[in-house]
Parts: sequence; structure tokens; C-alpha cells
Amino acid sequence: MHRYAPLLVIVLVTALPAAPASALDKVDPYICPTAAHGSGIECFLEAVPQTYTMCRQIKSIEIIEFGLTGAQEGVHGAKTEYCIDKHKLSIARPYQAALREAARSKETAQNLRQLYDVWLESLAKLVPAPDEADEGYKQRVVRPYGEFTERIRAIRALHEAAAKPVAAPASKRKKTAP
Repeated sequence: MHRYAPLLVIVLVTALPAAPASALDKVDPYICPTAAHGSGIECFLEAVPQTYTMCRQIKSIEIIEFGLTGAQEGVHGAKTEYCIDKHKLSIARPYQAALREAARSKETAQNLRQLYDVWLESLAKLVPAPDEADEGYKQRVVRPYGEFTERIRAIRALHEAAAKPVAAPASKRKKTAP
């Protein structure tokens, strides 16, 4: 082995360009399968129903274990509270990446903020209300999916419209010879 081989390796490794860092590099692929594609908006739009579902399922387990009225007694609601806190943190990167991507469109950014607020409110409402009937609770915690779907569809449409190039007015277009 040549005596300069280790030095050559160091020079080559440091000379190679590093892969560009993305805000989504540290996002859990279970929360955001498209993180590898680098779309902050798509990642956030996937994360909203996904994280809600995870916490809803945990609350369902607590209800199965302790009943609807006992699911919040003592420490019984701790798993759901932990899930909510965990996902508030896990969605932070996708949310910030989505807002940065939408910076050129105030309307898209506003809709992203509204979706985030609806998501937070929905998570907070996973706790059964006092004297709430089982069937009423089940119907109530499924409703956010409809609102998520509507808002996600609107955000995608706004984002796609903002991404399309604006056509130049007819008077400024190049005229081509016949």
C-alpha cells in the first residue's frame, strides 16, 4: 500500500460535495412516506391524518381497557396525552417545511395554518366528553377525517395553481412566422 493512500482517501472524501440537507431528513417515514421526495407540503398533508389516526387508535385502546368514562381517570389518559405531545413534535418539521414551500402563496400558507389548527383541535377532542354515549363518541372522532380531506384537497389545488407558470399576455408573446 502506498504511504499516501490514507491522505488521498481523506482528500477525496472531503472534496466530494455533500448531499443537500433537507428539512425533512429527520422526519419519521411512518409519518411522512414522501419525505425522501422533498415535498414539505405533501409530507405535511400526509402527516396530518396519519398522526391523528395514531393517537385516535391509542385513545381507542384506553377506552377498550377502561371504558369510555374511565379512559381519562387517573393516569389512564397518559398514553393519549403522550401520543399528542409526541406528534406535535413530529409534525413540526413537515409543517415548517410546508410553510416555507408555500411562502409565495399567502392563501396556501393560510390554508396550511388552518389545517394545522383543525388538527390540533381534533387531537384535543379525542378525550371523551362527560356522559358522552359510545356511539356518539365514535362518530365524533371520525368526523375530522372529512374536514382533513376537504382542506387537503383545497391546499393541493392552491399549490398546483401557484406552481403553474402564468401565461404572458397575448400582446407580449413572440410572434412566429407562418
